[in-house]
Amino acid sequence: MSARFSEQVLLFMSWAFPKRLVVHLNTRLGQYLGLLLLFTLTIAAILALGYVQMSLTPEAPTAIIADTLWKVFFILIIVAAIVAWPFVLAHETSRAAQQETQRQTNMLMREIDAHQKTDKALQKAKEAAEAASMAKSKYVVGISHELRTPLNAILGYAQLLEADPAMPGHRKHALSVIRRSGDHLSGLIDGLLDISMIEAGRLQLYRDEVPINDFLGQLVDMFSMQAKAKGLDFSFEPPESLPDLVYTDEKRLRQILINLLSNAIRCTEQGGVTMSMRYRNQLATFEIEDTGIGIAAEDIERVFRAFERIEAPGMVKRPGTGLGLTITKLLTESMGGEITVRSTPGVGSVFRVKLMLGSVPRPARSVVPARRITGYEGDRITVLVADDDQNHLDLVRDLLTPLDFIVIAAEDGPACIEAATHSTPDIVLLDISMPGMTGWDVARTLREEGISRAPIAMISANAREERQREVSAPFHDAYLMKPIQLGTMLDTIKTLLNLRWIHDQQAEPPNAGLPPSLRPDEIPLRPQIGALIQLGRIGHVRGILSKLDEIEDAQPDTRRVVSHLRGLVREFELGQYDTVLKALQHHE
Repeated sequence: MSARFSEQVLLFMSWAFPKRLVVHLNTRLGQYLGLLLLFTLTIAAILALGYVQMSLTPEAPTAIIADTLWKVFFILIIVAAIVAWPFVLAHETSRAAQQETQRQTNMLMREIDAHQKTDKALQKAKEAAEAASMAKSKYVVGISHELRTPLNAILGYAQLLEADPAMPGHRKHALSVIRRSGDHLSGLIDGLLDISMIEAGRLQLYRDEVPINDFLGQLVDMFSMQAKAKGLDFSFEPPESLPDLVYTDEKRLRQILINLLSNAIRCTEQGGVTMSMRYRNQLATFEIEDTGIGIAAEDIERVFRAFERIEAPGMVKRPGTGLGLTITKLLTESMGGEITVRSTPGVGSVFRVKLMLGSVPRPARSVVPARRITGYEGDRITVLVADDDQNHLDLVRDLLTPLDFIVIAAEDGPACIEAATHSTPDIVLLDISMPGMTGWDVARTLREEGISRAPIAMISANAREERQREVSAPFHDAYLMKPIQLGTMLDTIKTLLNLRWIHDQQAEPPNAGLPPSLRPDEIPLRPQIGALIQLGRIGHVRGILSKLDEIEDAQPDTRRVVSHLRGLVREFELGQYDTVLKALQHHE
């Protein structure tokens, strides 16, 4: 109220006094004097009016009234002088507060404008990043599809030739390496997609029953050859005891170990690489140790970042995408595990991975060597396969025709529908990515128009068809990814059609391959046989040969058996090698 009153006083002064005088009075002292003057004039006017009113009465003592009024006037002037100062200060404080409020408001409005500009810039940057990410995803998916298509033919024919009984043993091993390396390449393609899926929380993990000995044997076999080609030593230190089957995601575990082993061999020029495994209370600990260049302490965290390449002065530049260790860390953590590394520059590195691998108490499937399929029981079955890739059509025909299937090939969707209309296929294999009419469209047409009620298996080279796969679930019965594992395709056909396979009956007798008329002293001791079997399960060829030399030195009479086993190992006939050892265990 005092502030408003003081403002009104100043307004009055601006009206009553010249402008130049008001400017001079627009100070704290000037405002005080002006306000005091106004109070003085007001009090004087009021007292003067009172004196006039009282002096109109004839008997009034004017002298006493005048004296009293003068005293009142001076008292009021003193009070006004005291009261006017707070008014001036209140006005000045109010004006300062208004100015500060206005200043803060202006600053806030400028900040809001700046935030709006920043938000627009961030929105544009976000849209650009999303567009770049989408373009990258489309590119990766496209590259994935283009690579999977030729890989499908490479791996398919490698599997066919590997299963051909007329193929020499040493060529079978070479084909096996081709197939496993192709599987690894397929895994790398998946890895490019896995990073985005992991970061988006959309990675799916599976609980497979994995024959861990065979699994490790394949890895040892593959990387033994890679190390040997580079002039490095490669060794595997297995655990003392390991169950036949464990629960884990086989594909992801394979990715983790392959990434670490590949990285170790790539970064090692002299010495060797050692993979060791410990297994206790269902906790598996893998250690990959190399004698390579090592990693500086400040670079330990960087090696797990995407596209980071650690380079030291004088270091030979090595090929790679910079994604291997990133994927390994993300996969390990997604599986509930832990990965650590210790390293000394110039000495080497040790990567340690801890994962839960629960043993399978009652396996859903027994770990037995697969027998070659020669046919099936019952009437001949017609398979309709549609794919725009002639190599895939030829692969399926070469796989199924020797098993007595009738194979009808269609190069696109309309041709598939026409073939299904004029024939009665028992099962349909549909590629998803076909020009014009996709596999999903063909499957929907076959089902909705009642053209065929045969089971439909979709085949895709696109790793991101999961969403469409769920939407189109009513129109298909199975889903296969390229590159196709031929065994998986045959299992799918068997399941959908409830088939019973006819296997090759030319099985070897229990003592097949054993030298005849063995004396007891010509047979290695049972602990030695057990050790050889264990080395064979993990595919440690160099370890087997070393063990055979040790047995021959300790037991010269076992020379015939050792020589036979050595020949099988050098020809990489590990299946026959295992059969002979098991026969030796029961030999009397």
